[in-house]
Amino acid sequence: MITLLQSLRIRGGIHVNEHKHATAEQVIDDSFPLPKRLYIPLQQHVGKPAEPVVRVGDMVLKGQLLAHSQGLISAPVHAPSSGKVADITEYPAPHPSALPIRTVFLDTDGKEAWHSGESMIDPFTLDPEEISLRVASAGVVGMGGATFPSAVKLNLGRQNKIHTLLINGGECEPYLTCDDRLMQENAAEIVDGIRIMLHGMEAGRAMVGIEDNKPAALKAMRTAAMFHPNIEICKIPTRYPMGWDRQLIRYLTGNEVPAGGRATDVGVLMHNVATAYAIHQAIRYGRPLIDRVVTVAGGAVANPKNVRVPIGSLISEVLAFCGADETRTRRWVMGGPMMGEALPIADVPVVKATSGVLALTGVEIKQGEEQPCIRCARCISVCPAGLLPVDMANRIRNNRLEAAVDIGLKDCISCGSCSYVCPSNIPLVHYFKYAAGELAARQQAQHKSEQTKKLIEERTKRMERIERQKAEELAKARAAKEQSVKAADAAV
Repeated sequence: MITLLQSLRIRGGIHVNEHKHATAEQVIDDSFPLPKRLYIPLQQHVGKPAEPVVRVGDMVLKGQLLAHSQGLISAPVHAPSSGKVADITEYPAPHPSALPIRTVFLDTDGKEAWHSGESMIDPFTLDPEEISLRVASAGVVGMGGATFPSAVKLNLGRQNKIHTLLINGGECEPYLTCDDRLMQENAAEIVDGIRIMLHGMEAGRAMVGIEDNKPAALKAMRTAAMFHPNIEICKIPTRYPMGWDRQLIRYLTGNEVPAGGRATDVGVLMHNVATAYAIHQAIRYGRPLIDRVVTVAGGAVANPKNVRVPIGSLISEVLAFCGADETRTRRWVMGGPMMGEALPIADVPVVKATSGVLALTGVEIKQGEEQPCIRCARCISVCPAGLLPVDMANRIRNNRLEAAVDIGLKDCISCGSCSYVCPSNIPLVHYFKYAAGELAARQQAQHKSEQTKKLIEERTKRMERIERQKAEELAKARAAKEQSVKAADAAV
């Protein structure tokens, strides 16, 4: 039962058709066959891409470092299996653009021979800084989709002296159940990962938010956390997008993250349950992030399930393993249908951010023809960020992008709630994504123009300096010549 106070903490949101029943009751399938070739992108995280430390022709072991991180915001990449580095070149990214990115091609040898990693150790004997270093070296990133390097967040938590670690177990996206199954089957490991994160951030308590449509996961997590009073397992209402960090922070703590601010401003930091599991694996066993659980679902999939898949496996291979019918597929989606990425091709690799792979039929993606707005304001009532979607869309239509920014465009999380409830079938979120991309392009163009102007100004100054130097040298030469002539005349 949601109390009045808690209901007031929920802003907007919608109840979507969940489509979770097909995979929620099945155990995670570990029988996915090792592909003959893995395609491992060097950009699987927020920040700079990793830089290869291997060369074409090198033999590598499972878990061995393939590319090291660059700079503060970056993450290393490791070999998901043993084999030979066949190439390091461009390959289409799992993105709507399918633009090529630098990728390591690894031909597997089928031996699954492990690289010797760190020996098992009690993590609570390590300094908090050492926890962060080991998480960083394991390439762990946020596995809820954001892919922000987890070690950086651990350091931020410690530096900002946060008091509460929030763990997102909501999994509010339709179809996706990978986190649900992970909590049911690996609750003890997740709780251990949470304890390790608390130690690494020197935080006092953790709150785990799990939607009330996951009773088995709630029970498993409460059992696992039974003897850890500083870890609270909280039931939250099933409502999209409860997994959004600001919505979850507002509901569980009552604190509001200010516009333009960060969760650390209110003493909170959030991670995903799958990230907690990956940190447990990294610290307890020295195992880098080289595979993940992926929900494979959609109307075109004959055997929907959750599958543990090596990073770098092609999405087309994962779909084939689950019996997807390509002739019935009208759209491939990586992630969930609300905030996931529609893919133009399926021959792209699974990456650290791949929580789900959907093969949707025409019925599932059917959308009516766009009609004029009837000013019903439903989009405003469901917006979790408290924005004015229809007003922003009108300004974007008229190419008044800065005016859209003035009323909150940059606070939009592209959750799609407004588009979902619109009776006129206006693709509101498409306008917002277009505007965000156009603004970014304009900023890049402006930056490039400013850099060009700066270079021209520097060149002009340099040429003026060279001309001055030449003039000064010429004047000195003339003065010296005149002096020598005067000296010669005096001698005569």
